[in-house]
Order: sequence, then structure tokens, then C-alpha cells
Amino acid sequence: MRTTCVKDKIRRAVVFTERVTNKNSTLPILSSIIITANKTNLIIKATNLEIGVEIKIQAKVEKEGEVAVPGGLINNTLSNITTNEKIEIESVNNNLVISTKNNSILIKSYPTDDFPIIPRIKKGDGGEFTIKASKLISGIHAVMYSAAISDIKPEIASIYIYQEGKDLIFVATDSSRLAEKKIVNPTINQELEIILPLKTAQEVVRIFEDTVGDVSISFNKNQITLQTEDIYITSRLVNGIFPDYKQIIPKKTNTEAIILKQDLLTTLKLAHVFSDKFNKVDLNIDPANKFFELISKNNNTGEYTTTIKSALNGDSLRVSFNQKYLIDVLNSIKQDSVTLSFAGQNKPLIITGVGDLSFRYLVMPMNS
Repeated sequence: MRTTCVKDKIRRAVVFTERVTNKNSTLPILSSIIITANKTNLIIKATNLEIGVEIKIQAKVEKEGEVAVPGGLINNTLSNITTNEKIEIESVNNNLVISTKNNSILIKSYPTDDFPIIPRIKKGDGGEFTIKASKLISGIHAVMYSAAISDIKPEIASIYIYQEGKDLIFVATDSSRLAEKKIVNPTINQELEIILPLKTAQEVVRIFEDTVGDVSISFNKNQITLQTEDIYITSRLVNGIFPDYKQIIPKKTNTEAIILKQDLLTTLKLAHVFSDKFNKVDLNIDPANKFFELISKNNNTGEYTTTIKSALNGDSLRVSFNQKYLIDVLNSIKQDSVTLSFAGQNKPLIITGVGDLSFRYLVMPMNS
């Protein structure tokens, strides 16, 4: 193999693929990246047997071939090459040699025969559809912070995606909070209901974040693939049942507050300085007296109390929440104002952006 390419292009591809290598594997090939020179392209790929990623970049290929090298090692190498110009990549005696104007770097390689096949979904073996990359990222990004981090319950350490009419619904929950985002998309050719692992969702956001145009998605009951002209991602799906979340969404609310998002966000960040180990913040709401008070206490550091300008209606209420959960959603909402809808004591709070019917966020109260 002998090829020439722009350093920044291969470095970017290596950064994305190296993230999915299995760094703790006893099999060196699973911690490796495969670099394949093929006609006018370089294909960089890696897998940890859960997720597989392939990225294609343009290159001048003088001799075709492929080589497997440690992912972390080549990532660190390319990140520390200061030139932004073209670099030469060549396999010599089954090793990889990277050459620049002033440097020559040899990286020990592995046989590529042991590298697992990154699976494809055959045409007709499941459903398929296309979606704008920006819509896909918007749907995932709006909810993924609500997913459980622990893999003990894989069905909630995931993003639940299903079709409802012409909408794609993205949902995530960790049992203490839940986020739901609706994205308008053309009808899919078969019923869609998948549970996408959170780790896969995070990589999809990173890799497709700057993509312009459509992403082609294929899926069956076990696998999903996401593809553009230059990027291919495949992942297993979670085999389980996502919680029936609609039954816990309040049918009516008793108290409502409309607040400027930035005012509430700034207040919560200051409250965090005085929050206890549970991140508890108390809300004291009295619509009759136009009073919205926020209180944060910590026996070791002090206390913070403030009133927030807001439009209020409904019943008076005093309730506590994890302030981190409130900050997370405010960082995600794009509207200038938010609506806080309270269903009563010990019942969930629903937060939405004013005028945005596509998103809602539900958070459970803490014990007073």
C-alpha cells in the first residue's frame, strides 16, 4: 500500500473510528484501525463488535492494500503532526510508515485477516428510510442527556425511536426524568420501533454533526445501519421493551409558570453553588400573589434564595427537584421562554419551550 492524502482528513477519520475500538480487549485486532487503500480512496474502519464505523476519504493511491494499526497510537501520532499539508502513508514489511517533509514514523501493524467483518443489512431484510442529517442529530441531541448512563437496564440506557404517522419520535429516560422529541419525516416503508444504545447515539451525533444532506437508514430487529456517501455506521439494537412512558404523563396541570429561559438558567447555576449532595432545589410558587421563589440550601456552605419574574396561574405549590435535571433541559431548549407545568404535589413537572409543540420534558419531584 502506498498513498498520499491530506493530514487533517485522515486525522478526523481516525479520531471518529478510534473511539469505537475496544481498548480493553485481549484481542489486539479489536483495538486496531484498518486502513485500506482502494482506487482513489482511503477507507478507515474500526469495530468493537457492538458498533462498527467506516469512513472514506479521498486520496492519491499509487498502490492498493490494507494494514491494521493500534487505534490509540495512530490517533496520537496524527494529532501531533503539526503540518496541515499532505502526508504519505505506506506499508513496508507489514508495518505502516507515515512520512512528512521532516518526519518518518514507523508503526507496528497487525495481520488484517483477523479483523471481524462489519455487517451490512441486505436489501429487503427489514425497513429503510432517509432523513436529513440535521433532523436526525436534532432528534437524538434533544433527548440523549435523559438516558440512563448505567448498562444495568440496557433498554433505558438507550434512545427509543418509533414512528407515529409522519413523525419520528425520539424518547429517552433514566426513570427520574424523560425527554420526548418529534421530528417530521416522510413515511417509512414499514413500522419503525427500535431501541438504539446510548453509546451508539453519542457516536452518531459526533460523526454526523457536520454532515449536510441525507442519511440513509436501514434496520431490522437486531441491527441498524446509517450511511452517507462517505460514512457508514452499524450497531446492534437493544433487544428489550422500552417503558410505556405515556401512562405517566399528566393529563392536566394545576399550576403553570412562563419564565425567560436565560433568567431561570442563570438562577439555577447560582443555586448549584449552594446545593446539597442531592442537588436539591425548592420551588415555592404562589400565583395569587405573583410569587415564584427558588431556594437552595447546604448545611456546610450556606443558603441561596431568590425570586424569579414569571407569568403564573393556577394553584399555589411548594415542590423540590434535582436542579441538574432542570439545567440539562434548559441547555437543550432553543426558545427564549419556557413553560413549567405542574400537576401537583409529588407529581411530574413538564417543561416545554414556549410555542414548541415538538418537545416535552418530564421530571419527577424529590421528597421534601
